[in-house]
Amino acid sequence: MTATAILSCVLRARFTPLIVLAALMVLVPMLAPSSFHLRVAALVWIFALAALGLTILMGYAGQVSLGHAGFVGIGAYAVAIGPARLGLDPLLCLVLGAVLAGAIAYGVGRPILKLKGYYLAIATLGFGVIVALVLHSEAEITGGPDGMAVARLSLFGWRVTGALNWYWVTSGALLVGALLALNIAASPTGRALRALHDSEVAAAGTGIDVGAKKLAAFVVAAVYGAVAGGLLAAMNGLITPEAASFSHSIELVAMVIIGGLGSVFGTVVGAAFLVVLPQMLTALQEYEQAVLGLLIMVFMIFLPQGIVPSIRAYILERLP
Repeated sequence: MTATAILSCVLRARFTPLIVLAALMVLVPMLAPSSFHLRVAALVWIFALAALGLTILMGYAGQVSLGHAGFVGIGAYAVAIGPARLGLDPLLCLVLGAVLAGAIAYGVGRPILKLKGYYLAIATLGFGVIVALVLHSEAEITGGPDGMAVARLSLFGWRVTGALNWYWVTSGALLVGALLALNIAASPTGRALRALHDSEVAAAGTGIDVGAKKLAAFVVAAVYGAVAGGLLAAMNGLITPEAASFSHSIELVAMVIIGGLGSVFGTVVGAAFLVVLPQMLTALQEYEQAVLGLLIMVFMIFLPQGIVPSIRAYILERLP
């Protein structure tokens, strides 16, 4: 087998993104000059985990959600409220937050996923706005706009503190999430989701329960978002309603689209783009947002399929 054929097989292999991601996770601590950079990397992993849920919902199932940050907020406040108000263990609250988000997604998703296109987008936007308003207004429970402190997370007696420890915890969580997403994509459910992404009518004609598959994707996406929110709250030690804001929902959607819709590794690249780049542009001060917006426009014009799928397609096209 020639080197070209090997490269082609590697690019098409199912678990190549996972292997590349794992290798990258090992390299980052060796190259990071300070704990600040490790913290930024941990934020990339957390937001990538939340965006992976949208990859399943939007990239696989073709359903738009503009309120995904609402589930991030639910998971984050579960980890904050459980220990503070109910005396529960933070790790248990992380799990309960994911279960609660999944249950809410199931209840909300049944009616709104009957909508399509712009109507579905507006309905999910409304859900996100409601969650953010509740977190703002219920000050006795959530601390209101000022937020509330979050108890430190302990994993089987090990208290998670320090940038390096959080880096490895978030790395592990993202690897598990990426593995599950890749397995979903290769499963019969994943193939059914891709079928309804192309055409719901054609998918229904082949015997696929379109409503059930869309609802399953919505619930899985909510669980991803809640776990990411819980990790974000526990790492920061403080959470505010900003975590569930509309702007964060748009950022998560942008991560998925910029990196490559339906691409697991592309989602990580998109998260890195929108988390790391603003840190690099802080020297521009008031022009930071303008430059960031311009760069996003440039990427979308020249790489319309997203960064990773466009680069992958470019390489494959030039292989003999």
